Amino acid sequence: MWDLANELTFVSVTDYKDFEKKMFLDVDAGPVNQLVNYQGVDATTFTQEFRLNAETERSRWVAGFYYLNIDNYSDNGLKAPANSLPALFGFGLTDPGVDIGVFADMETDSYSLFGQLEYDLSDDFILITGLRFIREEKDFFMDQAFFLSTGTGEFNNGQFLFPARPAAFVDDTSDDLWAGKVQLDWHATDNTLVYAGVNRGIKAGSFNAPIPGGLPFPDSVIPYDEEVLTSFEGGFKSTIMDGRGRLNGAAFYYDYDDYQAFLFTGVSGVVVNADAETMGVELELQLSPGEGWDILLSGAWLDATVKDVPYRIGSPLPPQDRNPTYSPEFQAAALVRYEWDALGGTMAAQGDASYSDEFYYNLRNFDADKFDSYVLANLRLSWLSANADWETSLMVRNVTDERAGTIGFDLATLCGCNEVAYREPRWYGVSVRYNF
Repeated sequence: MWDLANELTFVSVTDYKDFEKKMFLDVDAGPVNQLVNYQGVDATTFTQEFRLNAETERSRWVAGFYYLNIDNYSDNGLKAPANSLPALFGFGLTDPGVDIGVFADMETDSYSLFGQLEYDLSDDFILITGLRFIREEKDFFMDQAFFLSTGTGEFNNGQFLFPARPAAFVDDTSDDLWAGKVQLDWHATDNTLVYAGVNRGIKAGSFNAPIPGGLPFPDSVIPYDEEVLTSFEGGFKSTIMDGRGRLNGAAFYYDYDDYQAFLFTGVSGVVVNADAETMGVELELQLSPGEGWDILLSGAWLDATVKDVPYRIGSPLPPQDRNPTYSPEFQAAALVRYEWDALGGTMAAQGDASYSDEFYYNLRNFDADKFDSYVLANLRLSWLSANADWETSLMVRNVTDERAGTIGFDLATLCGCNEVAYREPRWYGVSVRYNF
């Protein structure tokens, strides 16, 4: 960061990352190893940002340039050990096992020019405007194949059997995109801020790389378009009870063009474009009613629809409007904490609870793809020494042993089953920590 002149600052941020991941997941959940999902990633990213910041008596502004490069190679698939495929697919391949894989390489170059201005219209009103222009370029390669497996810890290192598609898929895109915002802040009182704004957000298009198997995906669904969001939001932020509390609220409406919806069919999933809309309300209350007391209450209501969702790619059935995945209609949370002096330090007792409505984990919204509503409650008792060196805690998580779903996959076209995961059951814990 350099100070170029009075109230003018130049900032340069450079970042480089090299990332590798290898993961194996037992997806059949059976007593023997029948089917394993493997995922491998080898990626490098480079970013460079230049920013100018300035401030005058009535305005604050920032302008800059941003560059992003991502070189990403991925290797995903299903590893079927010896004698497992006949039971699943009837291929008659028994030894030494088969890998069903998709490997993809994509390089992304993204260039952005951006700026934002905050201008004081008066002592009480602030106008905020922003604009970003983006040039997004992608080069993509993908192929699918079957291999003889050589071991549970390797990816596609065995003997090639046959391709899963007639030829590799190669494509490139170049898109000019833009995003922007206009917002008005009103300081209604010394303790209350009211705001309203309109935003245009953008999410660049890209490419799917589905795992072969189950129902086939045509090449037409491999690329998908950018998602454009027009959002309208208003709300308030206030300080209450002579500074001992805060009350915040917001209402919003989101209108999506070409919403990037994830549709899971077969043994994999693809991103498909579909229009969508979302509206909701959020409230949050923070209180410190007395010495040592902290209370937090929050709630959110959501009404969301993804329009004209197909049952599967290529389905002859008419598309239907659906609820987006992992989007409960209502959520609420509460936390109560009390601190007091004890044993030469500080003792604290805390309880918290959260509620979630039922929600779907598959965009098709089948009843079999739905998690029930749940309430999660936790308790914690802790002690912190006066010099903050020692901390010990007793805790109970998921006090009521609630069965709360987190993620699921509809594998009906593969095995006539669903694969689901749940939050951890009730458990008790003791921790002792020393801070050096």
